[in-house]
Amino acid sequence: MAEARYQDDLYEAVNGEWEKTAEIAPDKTATGGFNDLADDVEAKLMADFAGVSDGSKQAPDAYFAEAVKLYDKAKDFKARDQAGIKPALDRLVPLNDTSDIAAFNAKAADLSASLFPMPFETDAEPDLKDTSVNKITLTGPATILPDVPYYAEDNEQGKALLKVWADMVKEILAQTDLSEADQAAYLDDALAFDRELAKHVKTREEWADYPKAYNPQSFQEVADQLGDFDLASFAKDAWPAVPDTIIVADPRFLKEFTQLFSAATFERYKHWAYVSDLVSNTGYLSEDLRQLGGKFGRALSGNPEAPKQIKHAYRLANRVFSEPVGIYYGRTYFGEEAKQDVTQLVENMIATYKRRLANSDWLSQSTKDKAIVKLDKMVLKMGYPERPNEVYDRMHVQDDQGLLENVIQLAEARHAFNVEQLTKPVDRNVWNMPGHLVNASYDPSRNDITFPAAILQAPFYSLKQTASENYGGIGAVIAHEISHGFDNNGAQFDEYGNMTNWWQEADYAHFKELTQQMIDEFDGLETPAGKVNGKQIVSENIADAGGLAAALETAQNQPDADLKAFFTNWARVWRQKSRPEYAKFILSIDVHAPNKLRANVQPQNLDEFYSTFDVKPGDGMYTAPEKRVHIW
Repeated sequence: MAEARYQDDLYEAVNGEWEKTAEIAPDKTATGGFNDLADDVEAKLMADFAGVSDGSKQAPDAYFAEAVKLYDKAKDFKARDQAGIKPALDRLVPLNDTSDIAAFNAKAADLSASLFPMPFETDAEPDLKDTSVNKITLTGPATILPDVPYYAEDNEQGKALLKVWADMVKEILAQTDLSEADQAAYLDDALAFDRELAKHVKTREEWADYPKAYNPQSFQEVADQLGDFDLASFAKDAWPAVPDTIIVADPRFLKEFTQLFSAATFERYKHWAYVSDLVSNTGYLSEDLRQLGGKFGRALSGNPEAPKQIKHAYRLANRVFSEPVGIYYGRTYFGEEAKQDVTQLVENMIATYKRRLANSDWLSQSTKDKAIVKLDKMVLKMGYPERPNEVYDRMHVQDDQGLLENVIQLAEARHAFNVEQLTKPVDRNVWNMPGHLVNASYDPSRNDITFPAAILQAPFYSLKQTASENYGGIGAVIAHEISHGFDNNGAQFDEYGNMTNWWQEADYAHFKELTQQMIDEFDGLETPAGKVNGKQIVSENIADAGGLAAALETAQNQPDADLKAFFTNWARVWRQKSRPEYAKFILSIDVHAPNKLRANVQPQNLDEFYSTFDVKPGDGMYTAPEKRVHIW
């Protein structure tokens, strides 16, 4: 078979040979690009954890020492096997002893503080119209299946996955002290509650529209819709003060709440909560239960194996203490020279973006001025924070407790800290990603961009790569995050992260037309995992388009610009080989386009791609000029 031509398939031309020989590890869902970097980070940190654990290395600080204490608990499978399922059953006693709705209302705040599954979820988050203050946000619980469409009568994959889940739960319940009749009733009720829940919550596509999650309602309005749930008592015991307003993220769920939860259906909820809590905690119990409780997750992802015990122990400790671990990674493995160089790259990208906004041929001057103010106020978080968030000062592993008890009390400390934020101003110094995560982000409510140290390495970035390669990698990622400030969601927030309309009406109407063009460009595209939903992935596609265009312009202005190297590295960073099950799962839930489409579609919108590779009508990568989408 002939090698792919750049003119026909940029992704295949760059990554085809790699893909033929790339192998996915048995405990992984995918390999390539981001995954390979994450594997390298994990290998380094696992070695460091092992060194501190066996005494051959010294813990760099008290936070890392606490993480290693949890790691030591997690890898002590002798103690875990000896304890068996008992720690999870002991934990469930308060829930199981709750006889009816009145008893539940009396202890709902305690159950919530102990992180039992509630019939709705609450969180303290910035008020999107005044991001200096935190407010309670209310949503529905998560469904068993990844998204609402899985529950459609004709969705065979959903039915097959629910059977895997039910068979797994049946085996777990058989190890409890419940009678056989109760085991069957608990499982039936858990499935019935989940089936009902799926009728009332938003789809992933609906969640992709952030501003529609902002629906402030008065406390009394919310309380009335919660029916038999006593919100007044709960608020008095669970929160520092009874709030005047609650932000309802999914108004339909709240409006229909009594169809899901009431005095009449309380037992169904209680059994669902019991099963949900038990299943979610199997990963902290014996090896047998860890393997058993992971069956459904492995069916979703296609992983043939659970992680080895030592890797599981590291991942658990890393997840709980992610920010301190990320700071350690950044200080140890990320050089100051690279940090300064990448900071210069970011400044170059911002300058380009400012120029592109100023020169836009469809924005009015008033909107341009406000967009540039937003860009000027954008906060850059590079590498890792100076110190961990203060919540970690409260997180201590107890020697006299088992693994599950420790995991719960650490999560309770985090939950209590979150609740306390309701009486405090929003902390704009919070990082939403740790330094060892191979990723980057934009936060519309803080108007900040975060570039963890772990993504600032080859192929995204290296001092050894040419400027053109770096702009095709990290440059495009940087500009992608900047672009999120001006995507279909970010465009509705001002320079302080407040949801405000700063657009002239005609400009915003045109922006919506361009957004629709981007939806149409991707919607229905075929992949081996199924068809793409253009609406679900539009914000990330707008960011990719703006990011690649701005990075290209910046690269062109560098000495010795090499656009072939630029586009080649752009395609290289998206290389990925996934398990078929994982590809289907991600396609259904992710707000990003599949990697191959990210690599191929955006270059087709740029005239320079055609001149660089001599792409002509009839070539696979050709898009007629009038169909090329240009926004930023």
